[in-house]
Order: sequence, then structure tokens, then C-alpha cells
Amino acid sequence: MPKVLFVCTRNSARSQMAEAYLKKFAGDKFEVESAGLEAGKLNPYVVRALLEEGIDIAGHPTQDVFALLKQGRLYNFVIAVCSKEAADRCPIFPGRGKRMVWSYADPSTFTGSDEEVMARVREVRDAIRERIRRFVREEVSLV
Repeated sequence: MPKVLFVCTRNSARSQMAEAYLKKFAGDKFEVESAGLEAGKLNPYVVRALLEEGIDIAGHPTQDVFALLKQGRLYNFVIAVCSKEAADRCPIFPGRGKRMVWSYADPSTFTGSDEEVMARVREVRDAIRERIRRFVREEVSLV
């Protein structure tokens, strides 16, 4: 089974959402995990936004991508879901894995009322969900 790693800055929001959706839509076709350039804490807005769709990540740990690299992990796809600048800091994993960058706004930077922040998190969630659906359509035929 192809292995997919989603990477973002702290593994607290975007990479967690991408991992959750790929597991939901094609967990039987891919091994999937996520990590951050540094391990952080789950973003509570992201936890709430995913719960709205029936996905509970509340107990999911965050990981450091460099720890995975040191373990010698190999991936068929390493997908950065952070800014291009942050993605440039991602390590290169050995092997012939495909590296991709899908940039999304960082929910940890959103400000405003609770509902304003949730609205922006939902926009990111929905964009990631649709990009994962497209990835599944494109890549499952190759598996």
C-alpha cells in the first residue's frame, strides 16, 4: 500500500485534517500519517470543525517530521499543506517518493470572534477535503 505523509508547521491543524480525510475516503488504499516541522498541540478549532463532519481527532497525537526521518521512514508521497516557505524547510525523505505542496492558510493565525475563526477554519477544512477527494480520484487508479 502506498504511504502518504502530510506535513505542516506544527502538525496541529492542516496536516491533521488532510490525514483524517485521506483515512476517511481511502484508508483502505493508503497508509497515512501526518507530522509537523515541530510537534505542537491540536488546534481546538480544527478539532471542532472535523467533529462537525463526524471525524474525531481529539486524542490524536502530534508528531515531529524530523523524528520520522531519523527512524528511516519511507513514503510514496510527502505532501506539505503549509506555506511554500515552510514547505521548503521540510526534510527530503530517502527513496523515490513524490513531493507535493498544497498551500493553505494557517488556522493558528486566524483572529476574530469564535464564529469568525470557525468560519475561516471551515473554509480551510473544506478546501483540504476537496483536494483530498481529488487526490484519491487521481492516485487510486494508479494503486
